[in-house]
Amino acid sequence: MTAIALTIAGSDSGGGAGIQADLKTFSALGVYGASVITALTAQNTVRVEAVHVVPADFVLAQMRAVADDLQVDAIKIGMLATAPVIEAVAEGLKDYRGVPVVLDPVMIAASGDPLLDPGAVDALRRLIPLATLITPNLAEAAALLACSPAGNEYEMAMQAWQLKDAGAKAVLIKGGHGEGSTSIDILFAGVEPERLEAPRVATRNTHGTGCTLSSAIAAELAKGASLPDAVATAKDYVTAAIRNADMLDIGSGKGRGPVHHFHAWWKRKR
Repeated sequence: MTAIALTIAGSDSGGGAGIQADLKTFSALGVYGASVITALTAQNTVRVEAVHVVPADFVLAQMRAVADDLQVDAIKIGMLATAPVIEAVAEGLKDYRGVPVVLDPVMIAASGDPLLDPGAVDALRRLIPLATLITPNLAEAAALLACSPAGNEYEMAMQAWQLKDAGAKAVLIKGGHGEGSTSIDILFAGVEPERLEAPRVATRNTHGTGCTLSSAIAAELAKGASLPDAVATAKDYVTAAIRNADMLDIGSGKGRGPVHHFHAWWKRKR
C-alpha cells in the first residue's frame, strides 16, 4: 500500500512553508501527500502581506472528502488561524480515529508576522489532547503555557512535562530559535525527556523549518516508524535541508529563504 500523509495547514504563496513545504517534504520522503487548506497567505521570504482564512465549514468539507476516499496513515496539522477553524479540524478528526496526528502549533511566521488570532490560543490548547505529538518552538511552548520562553535545556524539559500534564501524549520542544553552536530539541514521549542534538547551521535560509520538521515526522509515521525513530529521522532530514539551503537562490535576499527540501536529488550549484 502507498503510504499517505495528510497536511492540514495554510498556503504560503512564496512556496517555502505551509502546505507547499509539507507536500514537498512528503514527496521527498517517499510519501503521497493530500492536503486541507485552512488559510491563504500572501507571503514571500520577507513578510506576510495578507491572510485570507478559509471558512470553517469548507475546511471540514475538505477533511471529510479526503476521509471518504483516501486511507490516510498520518496527519500533520499546521496553521489554523482562528478558533472556528480549530473547532472544525477537531470535528473532522473524528473521521480519522487511530491515525497518528502531529500538531505544529503555528502562531508566528519566520518573518515575525502573526498567523494565529490571539483569541484562538485557548481553542488551540483544547486541540492538544487529540494529537499524538505536538511540536512547539520555544515561543509557542511559552504561549501555550502562558509563561516565559525556556532559557535552557532544563526549562525546556520542564515545559515539555507541563504540556504533557496538560493532555499532550508526546511533546517535542524545538530549540532552533535558541543560541549556541548546537540546536537542541527535547522530546518527551515516555517517562524521561530525550535530548536531540544537531549542529547549528550558519544560514539565514530557514523559512519553513518548523513546517518541514513536523511534516517529516508525519511522513515517517505514515511509513510505520515508531515515534522516537520518526522524530530522529525527521531531525536529520531537516538538518540536511538547512545545511543545503544556500544551494538555492530564492527571493531578494532581504528576508529568509526556504530550506532545500530536495537537497538529495537536485544537482549542486557549480
